[in-house]
Amino acid sequence: MLMKADQSTLVLIDLQEKLMPAISQGDGVIDRCLTLATIAGLLDVPTLCTEQLPEKLGPNIEPIRELCQQVVNKNHFDACPDGLIDYLPEGRQQVVIAGCETHVCMLQTALSLLDAGFKVWVVADATGSRNEFDRDVALDRLHQSGARIVTVEMAAFEWMRDCRHPRFRDIQKLIK
Repeated sequence: MLMKADQSTLVLIDLQEKLMPAISQGDGVIDRCLTLATIAGLLDVPTLCTEQLPEKLGPNIEPIRELCQQVVNKNHFDACPDGLIDYLPEGRQQVVIAGCETHVCMLQTALSLLDAGFKVWVVADATGSRNEFDRDVALDRLHQSGARIVTVEMAAFEWMRDCRHPRFRDIQKLIK
């Protein structure tokens, strides 16, 4: 099954100022999330983000906040009990998810979205945890649970579908 831009929503989990320094390869995770969100914007894919206890962990980094149409503040590790599903655009059943921490908040949110009947794609190169082993185990578990594991580049090209897409050159520059 292919991702379709007109059926997708991008959800970025907890890319917060005070959390990111502790994430293994956190700068790379941020860069790939920024690229992914920029591509989503070019292709009219709505982008939402979550923040775990922002009063303690701070807000998401500013460039991420600027690319999101909605911020969902949460206390649960899983964003769904704190209203994420209510903010997802109606009629879009594909959720593309990335962020931190892969084995806690991102994992629990993705599993709840699957349970709620959404099709979920996890962007592996745009996810992070403090410990890479935890990240890898979470990706395996998500795959076994029915999430599709992809990369930023896979998402971009599936959303575009065709090298004649009017945004192809712009997106190609972002990826290279």
